[in-house]
Amino acid sequence: MSDDMLSQDEIDALLNGGGDDAKTEDPSASIKQEEHLSTLEEDALGEIGNISFGSSATALSSLLNQKVEITTPEISVVGRADLPNEFPKPYVTIGVTYTDGFSGENVLVINTKDAAIIADLMLGGDGENPDEHLNEIALSAVQEAMNQMMGSAATSMSTIFNKKVDISPPAIDVLDLEEDKGTETIPNDEVLVKVSFQLQVGELIDSNIMQLIPVGFAKELVEELMNPPQEEEEVVSSKGQEGPPQPEPEPAPQAPEQKPTGHHQEQMQQEAPAHQQQSSPQYVGGPAGQGVEEANIQSAEFQNFDNVQLNGSEQKNLDMLMDIPLKVTVELGRTKRTVKEILELSSGSVLELDKLAGEPVDIHVNDKLMAKGEVVVIDENFGVRVTDILSPKERLTKLR
Repeated sequence: MSDDMLSQDEIDALLNGGGDDAKTEDPSASIKQEEHLSTLEEDALGEIGNISFGSSATALSSLLNQKVEITTPEISVVGRADLPNEFPKPYVTIGVTYTDGFSGENVLVINTKDAAIIADLMLGGDGENPDEHLNEIALSAVQEAMNQMMGSAATSMSTIFNKKVDISPPAIDVLDLEEDKGTETIPNDEVLVKVSFQLQVGELIDSNIMQLIPVGFAKELVEELMNPPQEEEEVVSSKGQEGPPQPEPEPAPQAPEQKPTGHHQEQMQQEAPAHQQQSSPQYVGGPAGQGVEEANIQSAEFQNFDNVQLNGSEQKNLDMLMDIPLKVTVELGRTKRTVKEILELSSGSVLELDKLAGEPVDIHVNDKLMAKGEVVVIDENFGVRVTDILSPKERLTKLR
């Protein structure tokens, strides 16, 4: 056989895709999703994530003053050893621990650039040219945004599972697996469930935000969703106190039936017609098998207090209320500023209010709007001349 010709083994190797390199298996290939999560469990986790993060999108939209959309999640299983392939570049991780309702960890992973945009919007910027080098202030802003998101998600989970669900304050870190930094927030489990959402924030962000939870905790969520715990029924004894069920009393032996004779028979015949003429009341079941006569329910009628004349003692009692002190506040106007603008305030700064010059000011009593007026000067003090006031009935209603 010539040296230029290939052997049968070499031909088979080429047809199968290569030599020894083709026989090398990817370490992550051993993580098969169907071995850890069934199709039903994937659907249940997707539904939990869809509902909880739907409310999180609303919370984030209010914070950033941008339209926020989060799509239906995709469920997958990743091994801890394969995380460098899943997150090859630096990411920002936000980890929380469930303190009430469940026992587990939950980690959000977002792109560093997306985190920088969120931080810029939180600090009053436009998010167009964010600084991707996140300093402590930027990380704190992202942490607050994610805290609102996770808190809203926990509230939605309380509704889903019909119990109180609470989380710890989030811990934020920058994850760089190539340099082995920021791995403290990642759960120590070897197999994790990755819930991936498509996040859109206005026209600034269009990328993925991911959630990592241990497989055991994910299965616990699915189990409680599919088979919610039943409330234990309280056993009440015949005395109305909690206790073990009481045995039913045995019926007393009945005496042999005796036929009425003589005088007793005549008396029964005389009483029977009178008893039959009486109308028998309706009864409903009561405790211990006793009948309870059905009540005749009527709607309540209340007196109109608009024009009520009070006697002397009642008027005196009402006059005692007139000495209760109330806080009167005059509001010149209001404005809304971002955290960045508040931090930049200094002596000489001017804040523009929402009222025009000469427009009536608001008069509040116990933080309730009662009247409007105009500012005047009395000697060396400011005062307010009332120009418009609510009626006494409206003022009393406002004070309640």
